[in-house]
Amino acid sequence: MKHARTHQSGFFLIEALVAMLIFSLGILGMVALGGTAIGAQTDARYRTDAAALADEMASAIVVNVARDSAANFLASLRQFESQPTGVDCVFSGGVNTTEPNVVAWLARVANQDVGQPGLPNAGTANQQILIDTTATGFNRVQITVCWQAPNDQAMRHHTLVTYINGLAPPT
Repeated sequence: MKHARTHQSGFFLIEALVAMLIFSLGILGMVALGGTAIGAQTDARYRTDAAALADEMASAIVVNVARDSAANFLASLRQFESQPTGVDCVFSGGVNTTEPNVVAWLARVANQDVGQPGLPNAGTANQQILIDTTATGFNRVQITVCWQAPNDQAMRHHTLVTYINGLAPPT
């Protein structure tokens, strides 16, 4: 009888250590999951902000474009163009507009406008507004908002495409 007892001595200690190991792995998994969830939430917030900023610019174009004549419509629509060349958030051609809505929008995107959300590492050179007023372009407006979160390897972007109606119908 004495021999059977010594054979099992320490077995409870091994069970307790294994249980602690499994519990510790579970806790580490939960911590890793929490970090991933925070990263996904931050990314979603940046994407939502980018979509809202692009929609804001599209709305400003719709409201502020001249519709009194075809020539004025096309000229005023082209005033909203910014950084007309380049792809993948590497744009060029300059912010060649002095249109106040575009200038203010670029400041908000780049977080230069105090009190506005802005996006991280979203300089004015990384935002693009393309205007296609050709006969086959149908007044297409493409707004690309780019940003780079602190942990991102490359720039992220959101692109909104819309078409702007020309002259107002006669009343």
